[in-house]
Amino acid sequence: MRLLTLLLLCLNLVGCAAYDSIGESFSGITDYFSGGEDNADPPKALVDYAPEINVDVVWKESVGVGSDEQTLKLIAPIGNGKIIAADREGLVQARDLRTGNLIWEVETDAHFSGGPGVGSATVIIGSSDAEVIALNSETGTQLWRAKVSSEVLSVPVVANGIIVVRTTDGNVIALNERTGVKLWSYEINVPALSIRGTGTPVIVEDNVIGGYDNGKLMALRLKDGKYVWETSVAIPKGRSEVERLVDIDVDPIEAAGVIYTASYHGGVSAVSVLDGEVIWRNEMISSHTGLSNDWRYLYLSDSDSHVLQLDQRSGSSLWKQQDLHQRNLSAPAVYDNYVVVGDFEGYVHWLSTSDGRQLARVQITDSPIEAKPVVVDNTVYIYAKDGTIAALTVH
Repeated sequence: MRLLTLLLLCLNLVGCAAYDSIGESFSGITDYFSGGEDNADPPKALVDYAPEINVDVVWKESVGVGSDEQTLKLIAPIGNGKIIAADREGLVQARDLRTGNLIWEVETDAHFSGGPGVGSATVIIGSSDAEVIALNSETGTQLWRAKVSSEVLSVPVVANGIIVVRTTDGNVIALNERTGVKLWSYEINVPALSIRGTGTPVIVEDNVIGGYDNGKLMALRLKDGKYVWETSVAIPKGRSEVERLVDIDVDPIEAAGVIYTASYHGGVSAVSVLDGEVIWRNEMISSHTGLSNDWRYLYLSDSDSHVLQLDQRSGSSLWKQQDLHQRNLSAPAVYDNYVVVGDFEGYVHWLSTSDGRQLARVQITDSPIEAKPVVVDNTVYIYAKDGTIAALTVH
């Protein structure tokens, strides 16, 4: 407990300039907290089983050093017919979805920490140096750089020509997509003790909706940053500061006018987009990875790396897959009859949406897979922490 408390205190105090020098010093402690090899509750060993489906690796490539073993929010989104990824040392690549062939590559001097986000014709990436960088999505040419208040540790989102980023000092900042000029900012107080990370907001009906370290979900108006509503979805409990952590670092998702989110120690909640009213809350679940959904159900990896299916209407748990206990799972992706998650040893697991049973797995690297898998046209795209990027299909 003393080790965990030290980690949380130090990571909360690390600013954008100090992170590079201090953050690496706590890599071992981070493993302790996130379910790695130093966790007192060890990861469950994989057990052989007869696969029910066959998984093919269509292609596999490398994007530099990836996250360089640091706790960042680097992903591989798909936009404008390409998959785009960036690494910690400033490399950005665009690759063909079908073949993995390199379309363009650009090297910058940035220390990327959040992104990329994809706009109409732009690629937007945030850095630990308190910068937001825009590239042309067709050529990789740099369009502009903009200074922000601190490190960007969430994926920039783009809508209606406006880029929204969140910084680690609690600011929500909107920039003009074409010029990088700041349009507005909104400051939210960051608790003295919090987990490193910030959730990526979702833009719904011209509102920017995101969860924060104080356990609240808040909506701001996209065009000018004006306050719309807020609601407490995670209620602090317990006597110690660690027990009372209720960070919402999960990226919220929206379906049919409802926002779904989860938090560390704070449960899973469904909230009305219109006014922030809490429709239901399941306080028995703790998660800091992420959610996915299909037409009726939610899927998530909890803090013990158990994968759950929840009813969207009530939040009740329908099944729980515990065979991947403490394997530090990514957020799940769902498509057809499959739930797909990555783990800390570079395995990608296919589970059944009907009961959560394991259907197949394939190892694409020996590095952790922390980014949520991306599914397009029944192809699953994976981006691992060491920069491995791969396309997988089922037959």
